[in-house]
Amino acid sequence: MDISDDKSTSFNLKDVPLDSHRRMKVRVIGAGYSGIYLGIRIPQRLRNIDLHIYEKNKDVGGVACDIPSHSYQYTFNPNPHWSSFYAPGSEICAYLKATAEKFGVMRFVKLSHEVTSCTWDNEVKRWKLDVRRTDTGDIFQDDADVLVAARGGLSNPSWPSIPGLKDFAGEVMHSALWSDEYDFRNKRIGVIGNGSSAIQIVPSLQKIEGARLSCFVRSKTWITNPFGDVVMNKLGLDPKQLQFTREQRQEFAQNPQKLFKFRKEIEVDGNTIHEVSFRDSGMQRSGMALFRAAMQQRLAPKPDIAEFLIPSFGIGCRRATPGPGYLEALGEDNVDFVTEEITAVTSDGATLASGRSIRLDVLVCATGFQTSKAPPFLIAGRGGLTLTERFAPFPEAYLSLAVDSFPNYFMMLGPNSAIGSGSLTSILEAEGDYIVKCIRKLQKEDYATMTVKPERVRDWGEYCHAYFKNTVYTERCNSWYKSDGGTGDRIIGLWPGSTLHALEALRAPRWEDFDWESRNANRLRWLGNGWSVTHTKVEFEDNGQKQSDGRDEYQGDPAWYIEPEFVDVPLEKRPEDDPWLKMRPFSH
Repeated sequence: MDISDDKSTSFNLKDVPLDSHRRMKVRVIGAGYSGIYLGIRIPQRLRNIDLHIYEKNKDVGGVACDIPSHSYQYTFNPNPHWSSFYAPGSEICAYLKATAEKFGVMRFVKLSHEVTSCTWDNEVKRWKLDVRRTDTGDIFQDDADVLVAARGGLSNPSWPSIPGLKDFAGEVMHSALWSDEYDFRNKRIGVIGNGSSAIQIVPSLQKIEGARLSCFVRSKTWITNPFGDVVMNKLGLDPKQLQFTREQRQEFAQNPQKLFKFRKEIEVDGNTIHEVSFRDSGMQRSGMALFRAAMQQRLAPKPDIAEFLIPSFGIGCRRATPGPGYLEALGEDNVDFVTEEITAVTSDGATLASGRSIRLDVLVCATGFQTSKAPPFLIAGRGGLTLTERFAPFPEAYLSLAVDSFPNYFMMLGPNSAIGSGSLTSILEAEGDYIVKCIRKLQKEDYATMTVKPERVRDWGEYCHAYFKNTVYTERCNSWYKSDGGTGDRIIGLWPGSTLHALEALRAPRWEDFDWESRNANRLRWLGNGWSVTHTKVEFEDNGQKQSDGRDEYQGDPAWYIEPEFVDVPLEKRPEDDPWLKMRPFSH
């Protein structure tokens, strides 16, 4: 039967080329490492996207790190100018700002814009956003086809629940909300905590003129040898000299091969110590012996501190940190190591369990983040279910990226995204690439929504729980890796495997793990009108009419498929005189 005579069909072709891709609005919350990465990749790899990146602060930025600087950067934008093996926060901020400017991200970033609520509207299949201008206080509404939370897991500072904290008359600051204007000279400084933030802060504060430190420590922790000792020895560098000289930085800048070799050695070193995360492994046992001896040696002037600090749990149960200068700072005369509990904060200091009072001018709370909670603003998915409700009793997300009942919603560095060893930024990039692939599928194939299946989230949770049983992360220690504020039995902070395992798992989305809603009754209507955008000639306006200029200038390449694809030929099959093969240097 001729289909033109079939009066029963009402199907009409979608009158656009197959690869035109419909217009979609994507909104990203946060302009740190994750948001900037999406601001680079989305316009690079997708067309016809209306992109906004909302950042509540006045600028894009980052924080200091306790991993090698040359690993804490984008793989495609290496920085040869890091001043130190461990970059200070100011340099990381400068690197991020320069990267955002270099790749054109700032045209999408809305600074001083705080997202205050996100609600899924199932009728129109869109996210509804409330946004507040932090500089003016104005509130406006926005909407999006796809919503990405790029805030990371370490975004909400956790303040200590100590009675009287609000009554303190001096300066109070959190390690994540640092006051650059405060003058610490000749001040009595209290530092609460001995996690990675405190370990980075204390050496700097100890050196300030006239400063007197009281370090309030209640937990044991491993202070490891600086990451990259082996790498620096391999490259002929002094592991004790963490600052790069001007000559070294110039050589990195002028010799890309040397910089690449340096970066490669750091990545290999980080990726080949994964065994240390397993309980009673050979690497774990030898590491405990090595670091115990090193800590005792570095704390020789005050052996009682070593006795208190050195744990019985395995390396990595709490985040192990190299802490250059931390143990040495604790041994200095202007530092007091206080292990008693603070029972109250008064207007001029802290009261301890013994009744002793310590007078203070400034109190630094290096007490970490609320890693076991949803973002501090409303995110409501299908049926009004909030992310806070969905994250009870603990946060979980399929491959750390997606949550059931939350259509077209993705997270960067969500639950179970961090890593015990290896490169976190490479995982960040893999997650961003995964999200871009999802947006492309929604856009090209005319899907209204994609939502991860509840059973796949359950499968992921079971997998994580089973994996971590034999690791040091489940030993008895207080750690932000764990649920219930650091004391629970679920590991919610770490990826269940190595960095290389994560990269392979995120390489290609498993579309069958998602439920899909099409925008059309005929699910192949996205095939369009039989044309490709590569057929289309460049047009110009003439009296309001679009016309072709008659030249063979196309919007795409009408013969893109004939571009040479060089396929390696086995050595024994390569003709020595074949000019075609000589066009490419083969890998052996």
